[in-house]
Amino acid sequence: MAAFKIPESVLVVIYRDDGRVLLLRRTVPAPEGGDFWQSVTGSKDHVHESWQETAVREVREETGIDAQATGCLLQDWGLENVYTIYPAWQHRYAPGVWHNRERVFGLRVPSYTPVFLNPGEHTASAWHDWRDAAQRCYSPSNAEAILLLPRFASCQPGSPLRQRS
Repeated sequence: MAAFKIPESVLVVIYRDDGRVLLLRRTVPAPEGGDFWQSVTGSKDHVHESWQETAVREVREETGIDAQATGCLLQDWGLENVYTIYPAWQHRYAPGVWHNRERVFGLRVPSYTPVFLNPGEHTASAWHDWRDAAQRCYSPSNAEAILLLPRFASCQPGSPLRQRS
């Protein structure tokens, strides 16, 4: 029997200076049916794996993007969400575990960054304007994180995400 999932995960909002956010369509439908679009998410592999290590690994596994490559900037936004695990996925966790703690990161990538999906997890990817991306997300915490992008994003001058003073 496989080990239970650790109820600590990351949410990584991948974005470009032009204000576009990468969304991935999961291979499984949303719990209520329909498409399940999201940013990169994933649980720690072991309890001692740091949040940053988890974020780097999950981004690479799901998109093929090296979050530590030249031109990329991975930032821990210092935000955490705690949410109830969907009943459809409860069996993946130890008995009595009902909540997951999710750490939020942003990853700025160059506009030319290719995306190579893990076909076991996602069937499609698309870049959307950040506001539109937030509306397309299934998860409320994912939508909220994307809407916070202008506050946390590190962007070049002239970017639609750059904070106005």
